[in-house]
Amino acid sequence: MEIIEVLIGPGTSTSAMPETAPSRGSPIWTKWHEAFRVIAYPPYLKRTVRIALIFGSLLFAINHLDEVVLGHATAAVWIKGALTFLVPFCVSNLGVLVASRRRPEPARQEADAPR
Repeated sequence: MEIIEVLIGPGTSTSAMPETAPSRGSPIWTKWHEAFRVIAYPPYLKRTVRIALIFGSLLFAINHLDEVVLGHATAAVWIKGALTFLVPFCVSNLGVLVASRRRPEPARQEADAPR
């Protein structure tokens, strides 16, 4: 099993990556107020939460597991631990937003406009 399959779901591989790009049914955005619709799109949300859980767990283990295992975890450690999961969630959502953004087409100039 490839790491891509773990991160974005079964049946995907590096050769199938174009399938993860926005398709016709996937939401796109051009203005910031439309971005939430893209982030909340269930297939994207499922992937970003999965990525947050995998990499958030890894970061939590690296940064806070020793304090938890030794019993020295304070409320601050638990709050920081919870915030640790937000970093990969935000980064993966930014990736989704970059991939799904469509810039407005510039106004077309008339063919008979002087050059």
